[in-house]
Amino acid sequence: MTGRHSMTRPGTARGTGRVARQDAGRAAPGWPAIVLRVAGAGLLTATAAIHLDLYLTGYRTIPTIGWLFLLQVIAAFGLALAVLAIPRRPAAALLASRLAAAAGAGFALATLGGYLLSVWTGLFGFKEVRTTAGITAGIVEVAAFAVLAALALAPAPADRGAAAPAAFPDRIPPAAARAAAVTAAGLAVAALVLFGLALAGASPAAPAATGTATGTGTALTTTTIGGTTVLANAKGFTLYSFAPDTPVSSKCYGSCAAYWPPVTGTTAAGQGLPGKVGTITRTDGTHQLTYNGHPLYTYIGDTAPGQAKGNNLNLNGGLWHEVPVSR
Repeated sequence: MTGRHSMTRPGTARGTGRVARQDAGRAAPGWPAIVLRVAGAGLLTATAAIHLDLYLTGYRTIPTIGWLFLLQVIAAFGLALAVLAIPRRPAAALLASRLAAAAGAGFALATLGGYLLSVWTGLFGFKEVRTTAGITAGIVEVAAFAVLAALALAPAPADRGAAAPAAFPDRIPPAAARAAAVTAAGLAVAALVLFGLALAGASPAAPAATGTATGTGTALTTTTIGGTTVLANAKGFTLYSFAPDTPVSSKCYGSCAAYWPPVTGTTAAGQGLPGKVGTITRTDGTHQLTYNGHPLYTYIGDTAPGQAKGNNLNLNGGLWHEVPVSR
């Protein structure tokens, strides 16, 4: 008896060692999924931060667009927290984790779609232009979609005993997983292609496409909006002044000038107006028209003569006002 016991112990120890090693292997954390969770949450947070900055710097004053930006910020932060906080273990939490990742991927794709739509045709009366913030947000959203789609389809953690049969959502059938992965990859590529096409077609000189641009020698005129006579260009589009400007300098450059194109021309453009028309020299050497000491701009949100969607907007660092004309 003693001999038999002493002979079986080594085998038992070896068997126990193999089981322990197998258990350790099954219990090892799924590092790819962890990386995807952290990266997906980080990308959603970056998207939220960009939209929050845009909202605070003036988009909040744009009708409809403003509160949509705020909803995007709240949704992105909430989804980022869900993706990061919901564990993939135990099995009961796995479905919630997959749903959070899928919701985050859908959000990123929908937000990118809204941006592309606003660039191409305009959204709720607002037309986007190509800006650094928009480009950055678009790239981040494509990356977020790809990462979160991969997380939603990632295999379940292999830390379960053989006694528990694997079922959805623990294990997605290989054929379904492959089809979903191919679809997600196709959507990511399509999103990148459409994003590139949108950027190629969205020139910073977008007003030329909306009919609001003014060129050298274009005459200034007046129009009546809400019972007030205001300054307009020859096509009837409302002209605006920017509160931070001075009589001798413009404070609107870069993306600001894309949304609010400076009105260029010569003082001859103001013949017949009661106020004083002058010019200032911008940093690129062009001459911008001024009226009573206010540099003049159009607004890309005005898509037809007689509109004044830019009036009283707090956008791009300051307030914008239509320019009244007194007789």
